[in-house]
Amino acid sequence: MLTKKEQRLRRARQTRIRIAQQGAVRLAVHRTNLHIYANIISGDGARVLASASTLEPEVRAQLGGAGKGGNTAAAALIGKRIAEKAKAAGIEKVAFDRSGFAYHGRVKALAEAAREAGLQF
Repeated sequence: MLTKKEQRLRRARQTRIRIAQQGAVRLAVHRTNLHIYANIISGDGARVLASASTLEPEVRAQLGGAGKGGNTAAAALIGKRIAEKAKAAGIEKVAFDRSGFAYHGRVKALAEAAREAGLQF
């Protein structure tokens, strides 16, 4: 019997295999109960080109202190920040890697905010 985490990682592995075959730059999202993280990872998977999370001091100041990183407003802010950082690094198009998490709630808010900020996936 697989645990919930093992099931999520199994789903994530399948997505990452597909993205690796394409050789595309990927936007990897990870969420915890308190925070959300987004990384732009190179096509070969060797380097992180840009990253954003609710742990950054500027983001925490915008969200209003502790305990505010685990909601959809925080996820939307991170989506906007990661899109801006990707554009600054010269990245326009990415493959979305939701890391096995369901596409709703915070993951969906991050993805939609990144799309609105000009990132294509």
